[in-house]
Amino acid sequence: MGLFRPRGRNDASRLTGPLARATALYRAGRYAEAETEARAVAAARSRPRDDEYAPPALGIGALAADAQGRHAEAVTLYDALLPVYVRVFGAGHPQTLKLRSDRAQALSALARHAECEAECAAVARAPARGTGPRMPLIAAAARNGLVYALNAQGRHSQAEALAREALAAPPVPGRLTLVLRLGLARGLSGQGRHEEALAEAERADEVRRGLPEEQHRPETGAVEPAVATALLGLGRDADARGRVTAAHAACLAAFGPDHRRTAEARELLGRVDGS
Repeated sequence: MGLFRPRGRNDASRLTGPLARATALYRAGRYAEAETEARAVAAARSRPRDDEYAPPALGIGALAADAQGRHAEAVTLYDALLPVYVRVFGAGHPQTLKLRSDRAQALSALARHAECEAECAAVARAPARGTGPRMPLIAAAARNGLVYALNAQGRHSQAEALAREALAAPPVPGRLTLVLRLGLARGLSGQGRHEEALAEAERADEVRRGLPEEQHRPETGAVEPAVATALLGLGRDADARGRVTAAHAACLAAFGPDHRRTAEARELLGRVDGS
């Protein structure tokens, strides 16, 4: 669900401006360093009331905290930042909508799925009232979050329908296609349609392999559990165990033991071993 690269009001200036190092560290998966750098930038620019760099710096810090498994802390940071973003950028600005999308992801990590659903639905509607090249991406990312929340609440047929609708829309960037296909696979597995789910998860894996490392790094360990769940449903327990073991090890290395994806892989491994 965390589908946007951290950027500010002027994307081009951010690549060489105060947030450049924090952004580069985050993209490289060096989340603790990215958080430290982002907080330092925010602290250095915290006095001007409407400074346009300090809020995105804190937003990167919240993203980095979430990536390290500190999901509750990330939500607290997002809650404090949202009114600041509204004041500095405006309620309908892409930066504000992005922050709301990031917050929804952190809510889902805390199993606050109904809240995640409501927030993603609201963010998905907002771009229809706005303009700009990033608005379709924001809407598509919010729909992906909605698919995740629906699956998490056991509403798998609704998740399937929404994922198919999003995939049939105008082409979206490869990483969005990857996560939407994973959402579709989860929805199909939830309905017991494991052959279809496995096919979709394998399509997602093909998309992942075609992406640059920077783009698929945030989805480390996401494909294998979808494949493993389908394999488990088909009675292929040994194959499932190999996939989920690899996912758990990858998530531990990338995100640490407290991240929601590490926990999901650990729980799935328990299911495989208990089957």
